[in-house]
Amino acid sequence: MTEPALTPLAATLTLRVAEARVEDIGHAVARLAPADLMRIGARVGDVLKITGGTVAVARAELSDEGREGMIQIDGTARSNCGAGLQEQVAVTPIEHSQAVAVRFSPLWVGAAPAIIAPDRMLEDLAGVPVITGCVVRVPTFAKAINFQVMRTIPSGPVVIGKRTDIRVVEGEQTAARAPAVSYEDIGGLEREVARVREIVELPLKHSRIFERLGILAPKGVLLYGPPGTGKTLLARAVAAESRVHFIHLNGPEIMRKFYGESEAKLREVFEEAARHAPAILFIDEIDAVAPKRAEVVGEVEKRVVAQLLSLMDGFVSRGQVIVIGATNIPEVLDPALRRPGRFDREIEIGVPNTQARLQILKIHTRAMPLAPDVNLEEIAEHSHGFVGADLEALGQEVGMIALRGFLSAAPLETDGAASAELGALQVTRDDFLAGLKEVEPSATREFFIEKSSSTFGALGGLDEVKRLLNAVIEHSHMHDDIYEQVGLAPPRGILLVGPSGTGKTALARALSGEKQIPLIAVDGPQLYSKWLGESERALREVFKKARRAAPCILFFDTIDAVAPKFGADQFGTDVYQRILSQLLREIDNLRDVKGVILLAATNRPERVEAALLRSGRFDYILRFAVPDAADRAAILRLCCRRVPLTADVDIEELAGRTEGLTGADIESLCKKATLLAIAEFQDGAHRAPFVVRRSDFLAVLESDRGSPWSFDRRERAEPQRLGLGSVASE
Repeated sequence: MTEPALTPLAATLTLRVAEARVEDIGHAVARLAPADLMRIGARVGDVLKITGGTVAVARAELSDEGREGMIQIDGTARSNCGAGLQEQVAVTPIEHSQAVAVRFSPLWVGAAPAIIAPDRMLEDLAGVPVITGCVVRVPTFAKAINFQVMRTIPSGPVVIGKRTDIRVVEGEQTAARAPAVSYEDIGGLEREVARVREIVELPLKHSRIFERLGILAPKGVLLYGPPGTGKTLLARAVAAESRVHFIHLNGPEIMRKFYGESEAKLREVFEEAARHAPAILFIDEIDAVAPKRAEVVGEVEKRVVAQLLSLMDGFVSRGQVIVIGATNIPEVLDPALRRPGRFDREIEIGVPNTQARLQILKIHTRAMPLAPDVNLEEIAEHSHGFVGADLEALGQEVGMIALRGFLSAAPLETDGAASAELGALQVTRDDFLAGLKEVEPSATREFFIEKSSSTFGALGGLDEVKRLLNAVIEHSHMHDDIYEQVGLAPPRGILLVGPSGTGKTALARALSGEKQIPLIAVDGPQLYSKWLGESERALREVFKKARRAAPCILFFDTIDAVAPKFGADQFGTDVYQRILSQLLREIDNLRDVKGVILLAATNRPERVEAALLRSGRFDYILRFAVPDAADRAAILRLCCRRVPLTADVDIEELAGRTEGLTGADIESLCKKATLLAIAEFQDGAHRAPFVVRRSDFLAVLESDRGSPWSFDRRERAEPQRLGLGSVASE
């Protein structure tokens, strides 16, 4: 665009471009340090002239970081001034006027003027400074639409106000380029974006640096990770910010049915990239193009892989065309493609953590009318396992829930009433909580993950076990910086040992609810398969998903069924040894993984393989005993907290009569006594109101004592209780 005549008010300062804040996107805001604003003689709210390759205008605001020599502007402003990140621009304040009328032209194909109402555009663009030829971004329908400013009245830099006449005209736009995606549209991938920029932007913009160093420029980068984490979005953003030609190729599009057509299609794509150099060639789902040649049967796939390898080796000079590949199953790619010189760097785009989810939520809700009770930090904490695509779907679902509630309360009748009533439409916290129940996280979709609602308060007794477990988890996984200071590795695994019914599984679920960490429960028998190698593969997938979903609790119930001692009930098969070997290897591979808390439970510790119990795998062994009188009383109070009891029911007396019973037995006692009271109440033996009497508990105790299986069960538990002793750690 041609530079208009802009009159500066004060001195000009050269600053380096940085990324904008999420809330500034689309508002033409430039954030500077207070010292830099003083140097150019500007104040907050003034209009600044930003000169790079071209000229742009923005409204001055203070930067929170306070870094001098930096200016924070969004991708649209960077495109308007013709500068990229870390490039230098000249900044100076200018005079401006209030806009009387502004004419826009849509830059997207098919964007008709009727799609966006002028009053909605005026609401979004109020206070935005513009000049003729610049591009503005309107965040409507959760997808921003770019418009070019064709004319302004008066001419020169103007600020759009509430009374500005805004109209959209078609067919008058020039060859302006506006990035459809910018770095501000990507949340939680700062480190990945920096690494991709290093490989892509340096060779395309500063190829002489590599010549001076005497090294070859990188040729490609492979992005891998679960679906929906932002691989394609990252590639598009890098291409838009680099202002180079971008070719998007889906892997299955290459395959043709006739001999030689697939290779010809691949050569055409690379030749197009060479003609438009500098360019970025993005191959999505590259696993469909380059599978392992040793495993595929068809000759077409082998020829396509060979053609791709030869093209990446010598089709064009290095540094002018960058190849970006994306896949969610990198293990199926041909090894020859992953060597340096073809894909020089492999970058994992993983499942976002809580802070990254918060950034993504801010991006997808920046155009959403949020109620005051909405706390995005709370939503980010409750959306564990959600990737970027899931959070976008959550925003859509939450909007539909809010719309359904709004329409049911106040149906829209006329357009005039609609505009007045829509101002009261907001998205509340309850809408988000309802949306979280509807949207299923992609990172944990292939296996069961439990979000436990119980806490330590829901378990009676076990005070010493709770204290030790809380200390181990809190200091080894939540605050592991203490271990880093002393140079020791935090404890990796905790084994829960004790008789059946003492609360091992219940405690694992309570720990999940207490620490607000998802629980992945794995039963030993579900890992076994009749096919050779499938059991080990299932175990690998469990640990792989746990690493992606970290922080989480990986709980192996009845681990003696997964890793039995060699020679114990193996019936002449080696599947136990293979699974044990795989399990030991996977636990050892957790050495550098933070956030995966390994728990296991067994009531037969003598059957567990000794190699699994050594330090470095299961560092702590928490032993559960049959509850004593105090614990039994606590369990009885907890089980009967909502049961109407008569005055003759003495909890301490009942606790003394239940010697040798476990927590599960005591819970069963309360259930049976309640059922007995219900039966008598329905038969008319009890008068209203319904209560449970002491005689009901004693009747259940007498009936259980008379049954032969109850004594056998207690006798089996008694030797274990005497041998295990009190709670301890090893």
